This record gives sequence, structure tokens and C-alpha cells, in this order.
Amino acid sequence: MRTTFTERVGVTLPIVQAPMGGVGGPELAAAVSNAGGLGMLALSWHPPEAVRAAIRQTRALTDKPFGVNLVLAFPQAERLAVCLEEKVPAVSFFWGDPAPHVAACHAAGAIVLCTVASAAQARAATAAGVDVVVAQGWEAGGHVLGEVATLPLTRAVVEAVSPAPVLAAGGIVDGRGLAAALALGAAGVWIGTRFLGTPEAGIHPDYQQRLLAAAETATFHSSLFDVGWPDAPHRVLRNSTVEAWEAAGRPTSGSRPGEGEPVATSARGPIPRYASATPGRDAAGDIEALSLWSGQGVALVAEVRPAADLVAEIADEARAVLKALAAGL
Repeated sequence: MRTTFTERVGVTLPIVQAPMGGVGGPELAAAVSNAGGLGMLALSWHPPEAVRAAIRQTRALTDKPFGVNLVLAFPQAERLAVCLEEKVPAVSFFWGDPAPHVAACHAAGAIVLCTVASAAQARAATAAGVDVVVAQGWEAGGHVLGEVATLPLTRAVVEAVSPAPVLAAGGIVDGRGLAAALALGAAGVWIGTRFLGTPEAGIHPDYQQRLLAAAETATFHSSLFDVGWPDAPHRVLRNSTVEAWEAAGRPTSGSRPGEGEPVATSARGPIPRYASATPGRDAAGDIEALSLWSGQGVALVAEVRPAADLVAEIADEARAVLKALAAGL
């Protein structure tokens, strides 16, 4: 499936595994890259030497292109320097202005991606030299930049920055979604929630099972889980923390039910209620009460499948759909 994105990045399929914090590690990224997509490492909160170790571990698992993601709401100079020293093939930026970093990335030979929430942001990104734009619709799970749905946003961004490659993100979990994105003029898709349903995803089994059981109406968009990342809207599965907050009249931060109490622990220490923290495999406690990131496509995540199988399945289904449409069916 050749598109402007696959040609620019050097992959064979226009499928990117979204760099989900606490999930996007070497095992998942390498599996996606080996299958022909672009695997991504979420490194925004790693110490610099852990950044280096994750990159080297990924490179040991694949000789295909992969990328790293850095959230610009937090200081990233040291992490970016390590990524560029390690000659990562691609760097993606989120939640901030990529302009100060593009030249250094290009000088190190890296392709630059940037997530946007509007056509204006997309134009600014490409004017700064960004190579690939990710149009994130508000259906997306995890932290969400804007409030425009994926379909109108993707079309607007494509019109704004053509011929730059655009990836559609938010609510896309299968080959039909990929085919729809290509029909909108996108050059590929950026998929997160579906890759949570893989053995390579580093999430707690209880979290994974709740994803498998969730309906498309099960997600909730707010800024509720703000400990560690304030004033950052996001989409999660509804849970007891959300319900207790709503029952209390949706009070502001500082006066919410159970504010500050630890509800779980991990190797990094206690996890307080309302923390912006992915429940990892090592978490223990009330997992259900934590921030269970999920996009609106979650109802189509019905079983745990190896990441490589998912990549192949998504590509095959998209080809079949496009072939049927071309035949007038």
C-alpha cells in the first residue's frame, strides 16, 4: 500500500502505532515495524539513559524504521538530544510548538511528525518544516488536543497542507477506518486503542479486559485525571472515579471526592486518585479507578491479538474495501 507517507518514511504500510505513554515500548514498536507499519516509542517521561536503552532495545528487535514521541508540554531537550544521538529514524511531537526542534531533527536525519488539532496548526507545522502531520480527532483516546471530529478535521488538514502527508487519528481501529482515511485524502492512519488489545502492550490485565468489554458509548472526555498533567483534556473509559466525581456535582480540582488518596501502587510508587498514569502490568490496587485511556473505537476491540497480526489484518481489510469500492459495490 504505497502512499506519500510510506514513501517519505520508508515503510510498506500506512499504519502507525500511536505512542501511548506507559504502553508504547520496544516490544510493541518493533512488532509493528517488523509487520510493515511504523512502531512508536513513548519516551516523554523516561530519564535520558532510559530513553537511550529503549531505542537500542528496539533497534535490537527490528531493522525497520521506527519512531519516538515527545510531549512538548514538558521539558524534552535532554531526551531529544539522546534520540538524535541514537539516530532514530522518526521523531514525533505532541502538545507544543515543534518549530524550535525541526532543524536539529533534520540535521540528524530524522523525519519529523507533529500532531495537530486544526488546519491552522497544520499549516504552522508544515511552515516550520514538519514532514508528516497527524490530524487528531476528538474521538481519540488518551490526551486530546482539540474538539473537532476525525472526519472533518482530516479533510480540513489535507486541504490545508497538501501535498504534505497527513495521518488520520482518532476512532480508527481497523481496515475500514484506514480505507475511509485514504478516501478523505489522508496518507495513512495513527492507531492507538486497538493496539492496547495486544500481548505486547504493557498494560494491566484488568485494564485490557475492560477495554475488550467496552461499548462505543463507554468513554468520557474531560480534564479529570490531571495529577501530573494539569489542564490537559483526555478521553478515558468511564469508571468509579468518574461516577463519584459526577455524583458530587463535578467539583473543581482540590475539592473532588477522594482527592489525594492513593488507589494503587506501582514500581514508581503510589498512584493517587485522578493521576494521569497508565495502569501498567506491575500496578496493584484499585485498577478500575485509574485513568483507563480509550478512544471511541473501543467497541471494535473484541480480542487480544498479536500486534503483527493486527497490522496485516488492517492492511488486508483496507485493500478489500478499496477494491470493492473501485468495483462499484
